[in-house]
Amino acid sequence: MEIASDKQAIDISLLDVKEICGFADYFVLCSCDSERQIDALAGEIISLLKKENVYPLHREGTPESGWVLVDYNDVIVHILSPQEREYYRLDELWKQANPIIRIQ
Repeated sequence: MEIASDKQAIDISLLDVKEICGFADYFVLCSCDSERQIDALAGEIISLLKKENVYPLHREGTPESGWVLVDYNDVIVHILSPQEREYYRLDELWKQANPIIRIQ
């Protein structure tokens, strides 16, 4: 969450999905205004967590698509453009999740 905030991400949410999701415990959702910012944030998250010996299982999507997902098994980070976030409405899709924190 702090990394996303430091990289100027907007509308940052941490959702506890343990009770309603069989493949993760937490989702981090955040929006970035440009492809360059999406790429920079994904790279920074991966780089900083690698320094702590935490490695992603998978990364998918591209900044050009407006959605990059970084899967850390129990935590899945979704970095979206505002347009993609509005289109896919993950916040609404997972509305039964317990919101831990939201930074707008």
